[in-house]
Amino acid sequence: MAKKTAPAPSPLTFDLPVSLLNKIETQRKKLGLASTSEVVRYALGEFNLSKFEAGTEERRQISVRLAAVDKASLVKVAKKQKVSLGEILRAALEALPEKKVSDKKNFDKKGAAKKSKK
Repeated sequence: MAKKTAPAPSPLTFDLPVSLLNKIETQRKKLGLASTSEVVRYALGEFNLSKFEAGTEERRQISVRLAAVDKASLVKVAKKQKVSLGEILRAALEALPEKKVSDKKNFDKKGAAKKSKK
């Protein structure tokens, strides 16, 4: 019977904050490892996967309607800042005040700010 060979490693792509990339590079040099992949494999070998608990809040995907001009502004800022639209939207929502907004008359039904007439 033919021996089964282990499947070849395949690339796994994920994003990390720059601070963690810096830590990987520091550990690579400290441990004398040749690559980022080796550091990740080492970290996984040392990590107790059975005790892992996700520290992030559960997420849900939503869909909203934005005026074309508002969406274009978001896209422009996202490209300039090199972030996703979702990251900007989350920051805007997190910046909302906790208290109820009593003055809703400055927004139309679609949520865009009304222009004040002077």
